[in-house]
Amino acid sequence: MSDLLIHSMSEFSTLILQALQVAGARNIVEIGAEYGGMSVDIAAYVGARDGTLVSIDPAPKPEFRHWAAANPQVRHIADTSLSALPDLAEVDAWLIDGDHNWYTVHAELNAIAAICRRDGRPLLAFLHDVAWPSGRRDMYYAPDTIPAEFRHPYSFEGGALPGHSPLVHGGGFRGMGQFAWATHEGGPRNGVLTAIDDFRARAHADGHGYAFAVVPAVFGLGVLFTADAPWSDALADLLAPYHQNPLLRRLEDNRLANYLKVLEWQDAASPA
Repeated sequence: MSDLLIHSMSEFSTLILQALQVAGARNIVEIGAEYGGMSVDIAAYVGARDGTLVSIDPAPKPEFRHWAAANPQVRHIADTSLSALPDLAEVDAWLIDGDHNWYTVHAELNAIAAICRRDGRPLLAFLHDVAWPSGRRDMYYAPDTIPAEFRHPYSFEGGALPGHSPLVHGGGFRGMGQFAWATHEGGPRNGVLTAIDDFRARAHADGHGYAFAVVPAVFGLGVLFTADAPWSDALADLLAPYHQNPLLRRLEDNRLANYLKVLEWQDAASPA
């Protein structure tokens, strides 16, 4: 079933690589590697520019580990993002595709912004899963690692449906034991997009301006960047045709509806 639904950040690789080139980025950090689909493209990019790729993932797939060990421009940190980030420096761009919940993403953005200010560099971050289902609903790979005050009630069995806040049982988009959903959608401190909204609101109040664009396809790509960076106007021009594009949004809605229908048929055909 995984082949039926494209889901990787690597689907945006052409656009991301163009954006990195516009910003002149050389040293890049990615959070979340899985199989390394996006890592391969980024490694080729930094390798051609005498740059580096740091990949943070406590438990990537074995294929990624073997590949990273064979590529000298790639450094794999087998730790959580919130533990690894404070030790990083001189980073030009960040790819965030790890744990898709408010607490983790909000903390990652605050840590990244602090590093950029310390090093005197503009912030450029690409964040996956800013649209449904994780945009306004927390997803937890390991709920016990989220402080209780930031963790919503959750379920490993319930499934998510568009426009339906409570989870459904015996259907919907679900993790099959691999991850849990918050049992409700929306509200404070819930979801990746909410984390970005809250980060930007606090940054604006503190006098820091960040622009933000959303590509509404393949679970949503968000591009967050310092509004007055030397390359910000050129990057905005690159992203403008994709930002909240209504055709892309309609295609994504249709894609998800079709996939959920397939899951419905699959569930109906399975033994009880």
